[in-house]
Amino acid sequence: NTPWDLLEKRYEYYSLVITAMFKAIGADIKNFELVRGSSFQRDGKFFEDVLHMATVASVHDAKKAGSEVVKQSDNPKVSGLIYPIMQALDEEYLGVDIQYGGVDQRKILMFAREYLPKVGYNARIEVMTPIIPGLVGEKMSASDPNSKIDLLDDEKTIKKKLNKAFCPEGEVKTNGVLAFMKHIMFIILEDAGKPFVIERPEKFGGTISFDNYDALEKAFVTKKLHPMDLKQGLAVELTKLVAPV
Repeated sequence: NTPWDLLEKRYEYYSLVITAMFKAIGADIKNFELVRGSSFQRDGKFFEDVLHMATVASVHDAKKAGSEVVKQSDNPKVSGLIYPIMQALDEEYLGVDIQYGGVDQRKILMFAREYLPKVGYNARIEVMTPIIPGLVGEKMSASDPNSKIDLLDDEKTIKKKLNKAFCPEGEVKTNGVLAFMKHIMFIILEDAGKPFVIERPEKFGGTISFDNYDALEKAFVTKKLHPMDLKQGLAVELTKLVAPV
């Protein structure tokens, strides 16, 4: 999806942001390494393997594999068929044991498991995680800034986005704020041994804290926790989280 002339800038951006993101959550990055795809994808052997896999994979399977991660149109680019092949071969050339991705990549990950053995390589373990709903109730989208919290957002922007977020009182389904709490914020807080704290004036119930997501969800579903209080508490934690980035 990245224009050809922006590839270098995108690599530089992700190199800085991803490294800072891992540092912000307290990860040990001593052995962390970012590998540019071009460092091995321009190699003759890699290109030979691309052609080899292209002779054993059908157009139907390649198109299906990329259906959720490659932009679809009435006049698709050939690159949409090459993309799944290259991602599959990346596993071999990076020497990985596990490939990690969202459930939206399940078809492309299964493509890799099926076709790597057909060109002489071992299938890898594929680990998938849920896709968090966007703040506006749909899937998070890089093209819609209001659907996500950007790592470079400041405190004012984070509060503004969360205040507008889809978070109906007592409802869990498609609630991007709750999903963010469950799959990201509580993971980070529990690893740090900290509760999720929401500071409120005494007239609104006073400060409240939660040690785990289940307790928070129960309070929200029973309407003991108001959406605006939840958004306020999350805004505070998110601001602290992205500040180092």
